[in-house]
Amino acid sequence: MAMFSSTARDSGPKPSPRPNGPEGLSILAAGTRVKGELEVDGVIKIEGVVEGTVKAQGQVLVVKGGRVEGDIISRQAVIGGEVHGGILADDRVEIQATSVVNGDITTPQITVLEGGKINGKINMAKPGATSQRPRAVGGEHESEKVLPKPENGGLRRTG
Repeated sequence: MAMFSSTARDSGPKPSPRPNGPEGLSILAAGTRVKGELEVDGVIKIEGVVEGTVKAQGQVLVVKGGRVEGDIISRQAVIGGEVHGGILADDRVEIQATSVVNGDITTPQITVLEGGKINGKINMAKPGATSQRPRAVGGEHESEKVLPKPENGGLRRTG
């Protein structure tokens, strides 16, 4: 009866991530507030408020009424709500008509729908150029410091 022994239990197959399967979807519902860094492997839909950095291997969706008070780092970002911080996306950023972004955007492809507001710089980086993730606001990178802009909370480089 080896199937009941501890050896058989420990040597069984382990679940593995589905690299070709659908990405997981996480939802931060309206009325929910998160303080601190939020990191997901797939897609995050933000209907509430995040006070801190949001990192996603897939996509960050900030819907109308949702708000991020920090940086967004992802493959794709679709913004319909408010972002008070920088956006770094390896593939693309979409700024919808109901959105307000107070911060810099770095991405190789951007779509801004009529009515969408961006208060910051847009850097059209080459694909792969954004693979080196920025440090948190107030961090240092060699001779540069990343500081919040007093007027809108975005990122400003000095040095």
